[in-house]
Amino acid sequence: MNELHISAIAKELAVKPSQIRAAAALLDEGATVPFISRYRKEATGSLDEVAVSSVSDRLEQLRELDKRRDAVLKSLEERGLLTDELRGKIEGADSLTILEDIYLPFRPKRRTRATIAKEKGLEPLAAKIFGQAEMAVEAEAASFVDAEKGVADVEGSLAGARDIIAEWVSEDQQARERMRVLFSGKGIMRSKVVSGKEEEGIKYGDYYEWEEPVSKAPSHRVLAIRRGEAEGFLILRVTPPEDEALKLLETLFIKGAGPASEQVRSAVHDSYKRLLSSSMEAEVRLAVKRKADEEAIRVFVGNLRQLLLAPPLGNRNVLAIDPGFRTGCKVVCLDRQGKLLHNDTIYPHLSDRQKEEAGAKIRDTCKRFGTEAIAIGNGTAGRETEFFIRGLGLAGEIPVVMVNESGASIYSASEVARLEFPNHDVTVRGSVSIGRRLMDPLAELVKIDPKSIGVGQYQHDVDQSALKKSLDDVVVSCVNAVGVEVNTASRQLLTYVSGLGPQLARGIVEYRNENGPFRSREELRKVPRLGPKAFEQAAGFLRIRDGENLLDRSAVHPESYHIVYAMARDLGCSLSDLMKDEGLRKNIDLSLYVTDSVGIPTLNDIMSELAKPGRDPREGFETVAFHEGVQKIEDVKPGMKLPGIVTNITAFGAFVDIGVHQDGLVHISELSDGFVKTPGDVVKVHQNVTVTVLAVDLQRKRIALSMKSGQKKIERPQKKTEAVAAPKEAIKRDRGEKKPLRFSNNPFYEAFKKK
Repeated sequence: MNELHISAIAKELAVKPSQIRAAAALLDEGATVPFISRYRKEATGSLDEVAVSSVSDRLEQLRELDKRRDAVLKSLEERGLLTDELRGKIEGADSLTILEDIYLPFRPKRRTRATIAKEKGLEPLAAKIFGQAEMAVEAEAASFVDAEKGVADVEGSLAGARDIIAEWVSEDQQARERMRVLFSGKGIMRSKVVSGKEEEGIKYGDYYEWEEPVSKAPSHRVLAIRRGEAEGFLILRVTPPEDEALKLLETLFIKGAGPASEQVRSAVHDSYKRLLSSSMEAEVRLAVKRKADEEAIRVFVGNLRQLLLAPPLGNRNVLAIDPGFRTGCKVVCLDRQGKLLHNDTIYPHLSDRQKEEAGAKIRDTCKRFGTEAIAIGNGTAGRETEFFIRGLGLAGEIPVVMVNESGASIYSASEVARLEFPNHDVTVRGSVSIGRRLMDPLAELVKIDPKSIGVGQYQHDVDQSALKKSLDDVVVSCVNAVGVEVNTASRQLLTYVSGLGPQLARGIVEYRNENGPFRSREELRKVPRLGPKAFEQAAGFLRIRDGENLLDRSAVHPESYHIVYAMARDLGCSLSDLMKDEGLRKNIDLSLYVTDSVGIPTLNDIMSELAKPGRDPREGFETVAFHEGVQKIEDVKPGMKLPGIVTNITAFGAFVDIGVHQDGLVHISELSDGFVKTPGDVVKVHQNVTVTVLAVDLQRKRIALSMKSGQKKIERPQKKTEAVAAPKEAIKRDRGEKKPLRFSNNPFYEAFKKK
């Protein structure tokens, strides 16, 4: 364990080195983040899941830096280039960027103009000129003229020397550090349309002539422009003011005003224009992309967490409907454990006769299978089907819920669905998924690639490995926060339990199928290949509601059962009485049970679990009833106040389902009467909201919404350069070229124009 790493991370997280050391040791032993944050609070000083994840990620980064450092040292040593001074610099580099800057002059490279000049023997001349002492430059250069080496004349000598100096300048660590600051601080991101692509790439019309400081460019805009560039519609450049860049370099390298200094000045200008500018632009573009990726992934992760932790309806008999017009509505009935009992197809939208037959089928099916809730997918014909079901007179006694079906088609065609329902087609599988999502969103959504759930922002444009890791981490976090009923959980859900994974999850399901339900957590030890370490990591997150031991239904870890037994024994009561009687628990003096490995944090967790064993941290289930007269986008009119549910949150606003198949956008400027820093501060996925319609664009199927309590009048600008109190996404700044403000491709254009 590297103590320098421990100290660095402790300083970054503002915690004690001992906490980082303990967390690092546990991680190195194979402990998972959920296990450490939940069951090793005494060791880590109660570091939460976010802190432990940060320790894990930072350790990985620092260890990768060490690997690269070792590779650089080895390369330099093998080539006889490693000096004590250089070793000191390399060992002192605290970031990969600094390390690469130090190594750059020594990195093996392809032949360049500078290496060719060196081959001609011009490096001594370059060194003399770079020193900028008083000298007769042309006379000095004449002594290096050598036709056999390819140096034909004095100008050839000087040109080669300048090429060498230009490369020295471009590889200078201090120059690169200062230039990096300039590019990131004062760089301007400019995009323009590729000539001849104006019509074809109209969806990127907002960025045909766009510029803004790279330091202020929001992630969604960066990713949108980069996508336009990747698709061949846009050209993107990032550059700072050239005069500032040249002045910065001249300050660093020009030492006088003599002939040698003029040669150096020429080399410095060439170095910037030919080498440094492109190198720094590539770096800053990569840095901006990385930052945009991080923001997009952060938004995606937040949305996914909220969606996975959406309130479950719970164990109810559910009738689920995957709606459709011509092909009919696929109906399935599920029991309280989500098992498929029945499937059928109804056609309520084709003729009156078929509508009557469909109504009779639904009434009969609900009666036969004891339906306690009806789930309807929110896709095509969703609102029409909801209207039909509510008209049957069932809604008063059976709740009817619209369910977001994003990704259901992905699941229905997956191998997971085929294995689960080999004798049913994709329509039945999709209907089952809709019903199960209502019963337990978490248990069903883990079967689908998170990127297909529909809550991301440019998820296909960000670093895919970073995205996958972050999404996997949040799924693991949510699954373990809720806990898993081992006797009903799918293999996919078990896969995300701390310490398990695909192989052990499959083993648990196979053991369960062969031997019946698990009767205790201890029985898990009989699962093939589930060893002591895996049991330690997983047991606390697995529940057995009807097991032999009452504690098996709680989050109390088996390693702490003896503490609970001791409490009951000391009070002279049974375990059952201890868990039921709050008065008995109040008589417990926790200090009596503190040991070297068990402290007050763990004991407090145990007491909470005894009060509510296996409690679900998710909120209670609530339904949203859409406006009855609004079923399609043509029904939506400006000024309407409508109920809705948040389906996705992005950096620029929130999308809300108002029941018309097309989500509306509440721009960040319309989320609240006050200032909103990020949309996630105001709304969350699956939240019920009331919105006001600002504008409807039928051609592009866009709906602009507001959550403000009252609409303020927006004054028209008197001049093109005058600031406008309109959404930032709608404004194109005047460049002093007398171009009008452009609002193309913006859902708020119509709303703004009317105001």
